[in-house]
Amino acid sequence: MEVVKRRTVKTLVTKLTSVSEQTRTEALCELRLLSKNDPESRPLIAEANAIPLISESLYSTVVVLQENATATILNLSISAKEDLISSHGVLDALSHALRNPSSPFVSQCAAATIFSLLNMESFRPIIGHKRDIIFGLVEIIRNPGSVARSIKDSLRALFGIALYPLNRAQMVELGAVPALFSLILKDGRVGLVEDATAVIAQVAGCEESWEAFKKVSGLGVLMDLLDNSTGSSSRTKENTVFALLNLVLCGGEEVAKVVREKMEKRVLDGIIDVSQNGSEKGKNKAIELLKILDARLESLSFSSHSS
Repeated sequence: MEVVKRRTVKTLVTKLTSVSEQTRTEALCELRLLSKNDPESRPLIAEANAIPLISESLYSTVVVLQENATATILNLSISAKEDLISSHGVLDALSHALRNPSSPFVSQCAAATIFSLLNMESFRPIIGHKRDIIFGLVEIIRNPGSVARSIKDSLRALFGIALYPLNRAQMVELGAVPALFSLILKDGRVGLVEDATAVIAQVAGCEESWEAFKKVSGLGVLMDLLDNSTGSSSRTKENTVFALLNLVLCGGEEVAKVVREKMEKRVLDGIIDVSQNGSEKGKNKAIELLKILDARLESLSFSSHSS
């Protein structure tokens, strides 16, 4: 059976070198279906040196070629991550597809592939080193014309990039902070706000973030999200607590002082709510934040129950 699969894959890969656009398109369509429906075929496709040839089609302006190429690469990223990351030019091709998609489906697949690769911790510094990838992802969440699925996959990819601390300053430099806060203020869909605040919480964990947050009145937005009357989800509130904690931890006493000065009862009530009703991780972060802000938990817990 495997011999038959190898032969099929080899035939399709050979067709990818054809001068005929139609032949290449048909081969890509078949490889896409094969890589989607038969997980065992993925390593065989990689072993047949198909990845560089598929990647070339990411530069195509022909919609069907670029769509099938990005979808196939996404399928391969599920179980052939090492082969993808080690293939010359793949990240550059994905970056191109992110920034020059022939359709929303292309940008969605490219962002989802980046996120899939970022599940490997060792790949995070490699991908974070590609400025064009970060820029492309930020552009997707900044663009009001982007579809929700592309935005969601881009946020997940940015979150994965931000998990590596040394990537965060570059994300700030490339405009992630205003793009993320703009998305929260203008979009409002619960799932996207939750994902955006998750990225913000990570990006807040670098010294460069405070100035960027100040420029977009980010502290005020975070405090509004903690206000119980704004109806933020519990996940959004926890992410917001993480963000404030990271800001204070990275900014030191200077930032902590500003946060204390701007802290209102409604915000403290929101933090206390997380400390009492959040997940185990959320509770611990909220308590740590309250201690740093020198808030008296005992005296505030009473007021948090009053309306």
